[in-house]
Amino acid sequence: MAVITASMVKDLRDRTGVGMMDCRKALDAANGDAELAIEHLRKAGIAKAATKAGRSAKEGRLVSLIRGGAGVLAEVLCETDFVAKTGEFQSFAASVAEKALTGFAQDGDISAPAAEAVRVPLTELIGKIGENMQVRRVLRWQTGGLLGTYLHMGGKIGVMVDVEGPAEKALIADICMHIAAFSPQYIGPRSVPESVLAKEREIATAQVHGKPANIIDKIVTGKIQKWYSEVCLTQQPWIRDDKKCLAQIAPQVTVRRFVRWQVGEAL
Repeated sequence: MAVITASMVKDLRDRTGVGMMDCRKALDAANGDAELAIEHLRKAGIAKAATKAGRSAKEGRLVSLIRGGAGVLAEVLCETDFVAKTGEFQSFAASVAEKALTGFAQDGDISAPAAEAVRVPLTELIGKIGENMQVRRVLRWQTGGLLGTYLHMGGKIGVMVDVEGPAEKALIADICMHIAAFSPQYIGPRSVPESVLAKEREIATAQVHGKPANIIDKIVTGKIQKWYSEVCLTQQPWIRDDKKCLAQIAPQVTVRRFVRWQVGEAL
């Protein structure tokens, strides 16, 4: 009988994504032969995850969770929208958000460690359902301000926002819905990178080539202001009143950061 070492078990786990105990049992049954152990696992339906890993997973759901000054937005993918609508998939996605919120303390992108933390139950779910799945990205924010999240189209689009100031829950909810609907690229004019602004000025200036010199600056400034109203959250026509903008509706509220994700979008 071959001696089964911890290294052999780890290697089999890395190759199949199957739990340590199942890997150990498979190696015992195969007398230490890794290829035969994989065959045993596949026959048992446990190692399906390894055979699904190369298949495209572009459907899925975004999930969010806020509690105690911390918030999470996570994207979990699968192959079909049918599976994304199942209770098992949605329950797993919710567990990813819960684990990310309570199992970590850092602020920012925790995609890799969060995915690793749920690797075993994810592998088991892949084996059970028969589709490739992945925890694609996970964002965790810790703040002294106020957090809001919003999921649109059943979780196809997700928003998370971090604000400071006298913002009621209804306003935060509206900000989230506005972001989902209008896809701003920046918070406000001050958050636009100088290189981006310089390029927009260059384009605007080229568009008014040949105009009298004394009015070119005025025209360019007007074009930049219009551009701000298209790409900046605080300057866009407000979702509840398109004659105003967020900067006018809530001048004492500061949006510190926001994200808007869509399931399967290019990164």
